[in-house]
Amino acid sequence: MHVAVDPDRCQGHARCWEICPEVFDLDAEGHGTVLVADVPAELRDKAREAADNCPERAILLT
Repeated sequence: MHVAVDPDRCQGHARCWEICPEVFDLDAEGHGTVLVADVPAELRDKAREAADNCPERAILLT
């Protein structure tokens, strides 16, 4: 699975980072960024949970 954060949609709620800090980080303004674009199998459920909890739907999973 590949993950990305749409910087135009992210509003900095930081839920992605709270749920899955192994994959997501926050930039200097508190907006979500991706640490690991190709998510390992053992983190896929947490990455999906983070995407599902993003109020702006800024996390893209493919």
